[in-house]
Amino acid sequence: MTEAAEAARTVILTVDDDPGVSRAVARDLRRRYGASHRIVRAESGESALEALRELKLRGDLVAVILADYRMPQMNGIEFLEQALDVYPGARRVLLTAYADTNAAIDAINVVDVDHYLLKPWDPPEEKLYPVLDDLLEAWRRSDYRPVPSTKVVGHRWSARSSEVREFLARNQVPYRWYSADEPEGRRLLAAAGQDGGRLPLVVTPEGAPLVAPRAPELAAQVGLATTPAADFYDLVVIGGGPAGLGAAVYGASEGLRTVLVERSATGGQAGQSSRIENYLGFPDGVSGGQLTERARRQAAKFGAEILTAREVTGLEVNGAARTVRFSDGSAVAAHSVILATGVSYRQLRAPGCEDLNGCGVYYGSALTEAPYCQGQDVYVVGGANSAGQAAMYLARKAKSVTLLVRGESLSASMSHYLVQQIEESPNISVRPRTVVESAHGTDHLEQLTLRDVDTGASELVDAQWMFVFIGAAPLTDWLDSTVLRDPRGFILAGPDLTADGRPPSGWELERPPYHLETNVPGVFVAGDARAESAKRVASAVGEGAMAVMLVHRYLEQS
Repeated sequence: MTEAAEAARTVILTVDDDPGVSRAVARDLRRRYGASHRIVRAESGESALEALRELKLRGDLVAVILADYRMPQMNGIEFLEQALDVYPGARRVLLTAYADTNAAIDAINVVDVDHYLLKPWDPPEEKLYPVLDDLLEAWRRSDYRPVPSTKVVGHRWSARSSEVREFLARNQVPYRWYSADEPEGRRLLAAAGQDGGRLPLVVTPEGAPLVAPRAPELAAQVGLATTPAADFYDLVVIGGGPAGLGAAVYGASEGLRTVLVERSATGGQAGQSSRIENYLGFPDGVSGGQLTERARRQAAKFGAEILTAREVTGLEVNGAARTVRFSDGSAVAAHSVILATGVSYRQLRAPGCEDLNGCGVYYGSALTEAPYCQGQDVYVVGGANSAGQAAMYLARKAKSVTLLVRGESLSASMSHYLVQQIEESPNISVRPRTVVESAHGTDHLEQLTLRDVDTGASELVDAQWMFVFIGAAPLTDWLDSTVLRDPRGFILAGPDLTADGRPPSGWELERPPYHLETNVPGVFVAGDARAESAKRVASAVGEGAMAVMLVHRYLEQS
């Protein structure tokens, strides 16, 4: 924020129960400070506190508060004492008559009032402005800096708080985290009229408090697009991972009216990766978040719409149109659809894991939690690349990282370069043929019971952090009555549909399905959701681009 913009949001607040005096005080303040500060006036302590709470939620700065001593219901000292809880850094001034001088002196000693002013202060150039100039200068020298526009107040071991933070982080929404147990967190809760019973509290840039919001509400309030701008498109891309983003970039850049629909955050599993080192063109590696954000900006630059926090529940064939239905009952239609729904991490079925999900047990990298692992022992479950990348990232700050692998070694499922890095890392150890038997803890993970697959021996270890990467399942149940899938739920396409030399049941076109085309003409699949796909970022991006090429071919012949 520039100094000019910051000053424009900086408030001087005055409260006096006499309307005439209140207007006179505000007039004098505006004459000297109106060009650089916002002057807010109130006529009671309660209304002034309400104004301060609204300013707090919006993230505005309050530099000076002036309050009249003699006010009914709540006098100036009582008001300033409560204002201190909302804006502890604001300079406080008590306005008094000569007869109240002793009360003003007591206020300086007891309530930490910065100054008192005797009324009237004519002329203000001598008796008002010099005092305020000094107080404003002292405030500017203090640690008054504003926080980012979006604020999240939650509990360290709250699963929903963790989900909200991860959602904002992965969607590139700047925010600042406050613990509900710390003073500033309590101040924000009080300003929103909350007691902390329901968390997290999210305060939007406009100051609107959202209590334990779900993803669609949160997305709409923090500026993410959630509603399509049109009813009909050339191409609907379902899923915002590498395949979906690749399809959106190539579709929009080649002139197709394109909309991408993502249920959570763009990037998919790749977007959660701390470091991808074998992606073409990035010899020093790139984080999944960086790659995702570049792709997202690229798609938007070419005109693709990107909708976030929209869950797709159905796909219908209506003549030449392909209709995509959302969970809220709305729909969008297009000439063609690319299914890039990716996969989701499988859940650990060990007792205790479900109850501690988000409270020490995390699926995927959960990068927002990584800073809290500093100096602690961390467990990573899994033996593929995603687990190895997470282990390397966590090992930067953690005291130790233990990889729990069901197989004999890492080499069977992990890239050679990652295996070498792990072997060379002094604080990473690998325990092959080991599984999690159970997880223990009250409000957060405290211990794990590990079992040796070969001997059956169990061991109880202390653990507060466990990140799980045990394979993935496709998110395709909603396609059950429309698109053909294999027994594991992966989508069949192209040659897999014609393995016996005959077209799939219901196929009415003379040509066979294109390479990435499903049994529904004009509906294509790309990336990890496709049966027998390579499960690599580069191949997913390539399939997204290839699917767009086949969309063009389909549209030309339709």
